[in-house]
Amino acid sequence: MNEEVKEYIKEKLKLVPELPGSYQMKNKDGLIIYVGKAKNLKRRVSSYFNKTQTGKTLMLVNDIYDFEYIVTSTELESLILEITLIKKYNPKYNILLKDDKSYPYIEFTKEKYPRLKVVRNVNRKRNKNKLYGPYPNVTAARKTVNIINRVYPLRKCENLKKDVCLYYHIGECLGYCAKEIDHDYLDKMTNEIISFLNGNSDIIKDKLKKQMEKASLDMNYERALEIRDMLNDIDITLTKQKVSLNQKYNFDVFNAYRNNNYLSIEVFFIREGLLFGRHDTIINVVDEDSEALTEYIIKFYEKNNIMPKEIIVPDYIDKDLLSEFLQIKVSSPTKGDIKKLLDLAIENARIKLEEKEETLSKSENTRLEAIEELKKILKIDKVSRMEAFDNSHLFGTFYVGGMVVFDDFLPNKDLYRKFKIDANVKDDLGAMKEVLYRRYYRVLIGEEEKCDLIIIDGGENQVNVCKKIIDEFNLDIKIIGLKKNDKHRTSSLIDEELNEIPLDRHSNLFIFLSKIQEEVHNYAISYHRQIKSKGTLSSLLDMVEGIGEKRKKELLKKFGSLKKMKEASLEELEEVLNKDIANNLYNYLKSL
Repeated sequence: MNEEVKEYIKEKLKLVPELPGSYQMKNKDGLIIYVGKAKNLKRRVSSYFNKTQTGKTLMLVNDIYDFEYIVTSTELESLILEITLIKKYNPKYNILLKDDKSYPYIEFTKEKYPRLKVVRNVNRKRNKNKLYGPYPNVTAARKTVNIINRVYPLRKCENLKKDVCLYYHIGECLGYCAKEIDHDYLDKMTNEIISFLNGNSDIIKDKLKKQMEKASLDMNYERALEIRDMLNDIDITLTKQKVSLNQKYNFDVFNAYRNNNYLSIEVFFIREGLLFGRHDTIINVVDEDSEALTEYIIKFYEKNNIMPKEIIVPDYIDKDLLSEFLQIKVSSPTKGDIKKLLDLAIENARIKLEEKEETLSKSENTRLEAIEELKKILKIDKVSRMEAFDNSHLFGTFYVGGMVVFDDFLPNKDLYRKFKIDANVKDDLGAMKEVLYRRYYRVLIGEEEKCDLIIIDGGENQVNVCKKIIDEFNLDIKIIGLKKNDKHRTSSLIDEELNEIPLDRHSNLFIFLSKIQEEVHNYAISYHRQIKSKGTLSSLLDMVEGIGEKRKKELLKKFGSLKKMKEASLEELEEVLNKDIANNLYNYLKSL
């Protein structure tokens, strides 16, 4: 931050009111890079500039060229505004939960003939069914479902068939599609399964022990060993819990331990009085513990959707505010078993951070060194957002493109993009030209954010193609190509002036650029495989820009086959598609 910017911010801070609200930090391009909230805007915003900062907070402050704020009537309004703006702008310094995954649940359907299955991305519409979890370990969830389906003859098929299947003949289904069902037996079976999923494993374990004894007496030792493994799985996934409480309801426990700019967060999932599972993560934060943990909790439930009856948090969290936002009970016990559980969570968080802090710090230092090395090579003051491109094709046809985005060498997967490429494109340079044109035309018209650096997998020709497009749009974006040697290994960097700069294979910069190169390559290939896996006709239609699932179904409904589609006139295609897309499809089909 230069002296001119410092003076500008100093004068602007004098005008900030001592009221609640949300503030937005901006970089030199006017882009929002951090969003926060405060009870007292003046005190909070000033704290970034009148204190000595370190780590990620120092990086944020050095990146700030301006700030804005919005005054709100209440702190709840400021929290809602903060979360809304974070969703809208996806600021690079806010908590993004990039590595957090949604957890699987076990779903017991409330159908006439119920089924049991593992589900992800649950939502409140599924609440008509019974959900158990979350299971931090997806293997445990699948094993649990497998055990229950082996012990109880539940319905296995998605839709009832016309006749019984193999599961009926091996005794793992009652033949719901064709047989008379004893509803009393079905109710008894349902109650036992629900009891098991609520933590009472005795009934199923007794059943399995009897089956194991019978298998041994019948000298069916393979079956006996299989049942023994199932009993072991029950002990591992359900009954061997470290904590057992008298509170027979569902709640989650959050606590965090901080050292320097790292916040280690531990979550315990308590289900029916048992410690059902746990989750831990370490994030690099720029805000106070209370603000960072509150933001994390809100995003955690946005991602996992199903909330428990109550959540337990440390006492420095604004419980009333969080409760009002999430619409559930939030508490901070000061004594008793749950307080001990809260203390256990922070102890686990501390241990986890101490185990990983040295590795994290080393990784952080190497990343920052790589950024400085890249800035020096390119002779620029700032390089933060990087976009890398690669194409994939099948025998020189059916091209697709992939774009990955990295902020300060950290992946920002929310901004990754896939591109369907015009069927007339038959070479790598043509495919790259189309992808780059489409991406940066959106930047030109202000629909998408501009990056600092474009990374192309290739040498002089590829860099030239990119440079022509960027120059045509008059965009100030640096370009580099990653050139391979005769052994097909990346060995040098090509800048936009076509200077070849050798890369030290042991340098931090080479390591991070290689990670980006590998990421975009795998991303483009996986998209191509995804398209091919849908089947020949579906794959061909997927290659046409503007045709998605809805239009694909309409085409298949009208024409029925690829042959009929190829025989159709442009006017017939226009009965289903608009003129431009119909023309694209018509030309594409004629080229096959």
